[in-house]
Amino acid sequence: MFTGLIEELGEIVHREPAGDGERFTIRGANVVSDAEHGDSIAVSGVCLTVIDQTHDTFTADVMAQTLAMSTMRDATPGRKVNLERAAKAGDRLGGHIVQGHVDGTATVIDVRPGDQWRVVRFSLTPELAPLVVNKGSICIDGISLTVSDISDSSDTEQWCEVSLIPETLVATTLGERVVGDRVNVETDIVARHVERMLSFHTAANKGAHS
Repeated sequence: MFTGLIEELGEIVHREPAGDGERFTIRGANVVSDAEHGDSIAVSGVCLTVIDQTHDTFTADVMAQTLAMSTMRDATPGRKVNLERAAKAGDRLGGHIVQGHVDGTATVIDVRPGDQWRVVRFSLTPELAPLVVNKGSICIDGISLTVSDISDSSDTEQWCEVSLIPETLVATTLGERVVGDRVNVETDIVARHVERMLSFHTAANKGAHS
C-alpha cells in the first residue's frame, strides 16, 4: 500500500524485453537506500517489485498487462518518474490509500496557469468517469490529489480537474505535463468496490424481472 506522497523524482535508465513483458532499471537513490529484494516501489503510480538493485538504482519486471494498462508501455530511458516506497505500518497517512494498481490512463486536455496554482484537466474514459467524484481522491501518476472539478454526467466528453500547488509542480512530474501527455490513473478503492457491488445488484434485479 502507498499514500500517494511522492518521495523523489527518479529516472528510467534502461529497458529490455523479458519474456512477454519488459525489465526496467530505474534510478532513485532515496527509495533504494533501504530497499530489499521483493520490496514494492510505486513508479508513477505503478506498483513494481524490486528484483535487483545497486546503490542508486533498482530493477523490476513489468508484465504485459501492466504495460497495456499504463504509460509504462511508452516509457523510454531518460524519462522522469515519480517514486514512492510502500508505506510502513504506523506511518501517517498524509495522502489516501493507494494500491499501485493502475485502472487506466488519461490525457491532459487543458492546463491553466495561475499566480500560485495550476489547474490541469484530464480526459476520462467511460470506464473511469463513474469512479471519480468532485472533492474526492484520485491518484495521477502516483500522486495523491483531490478532484477540484468534474464534468456533468450527461456530457459527451468526460473529464476531471485537479489544482496543483507549487510544491507538487516542483516535486513531481506533473509540473512538466502539457496538453496531449498521457498519465496513469488509479481511482479511489471505495468507488471501485461500490461499482462492483452495484453491478451485482443490477444483474440480480434484471434476473428477477426476466
